[in-house]
Amino acid sequence: MSFQTDYGVKYYAGFDPDDVSLPEELVWQFAIVNINNKKSPRDSKVRQTIIAIVENFFLQNNEVMLYICETGDGKQSMRNRLFSYWINYHKKNWNVSFWSSSVKDENGVVNYATIIVRNDNPRFDKIAEKFADTIQLFNEKPKE
Repeated sequence: MSFQTDYGVKYYAGFDPDDVSLPEELVWQFAIVNINNKKSPRDSKVRQTIIAIVENFFLQNNEVMLYICETGDGKQSMRNRLFSYWINYHKKNWNVSFWSSSVKDENGVVNYATIIVRNDNPRFDKIAEKFADTIQLFNEKPKE
């Protein structure tokens, strides 16, 4: 889905299948992309639009949603805080849980990942455990 803000910033927000992060689960990676790379002032309509997209996803699906912050401009920490704030604020009206974590890549860049799962997912405990195990694995330094 594409949308444009009152400030002329164009966004794409949507889902793609992810078969890497939790291979035993049906996972959808959620992406938010600033298409025209314009500076994005604080706009409550962006939050409302993203929240509506996420809420609709969970009304229609009982699968796992994965959000990984874009790292190209070094603002991934801010994006993670903002997305977590939005979800924390609105999840009280939903039947979901979410977990966020960070992982440093081989270049020392910190990547942030969040999964969101409906509380009535029959594999809820396994998903939480697998996410924790995956993050731990990525954070372990290889033995030389």
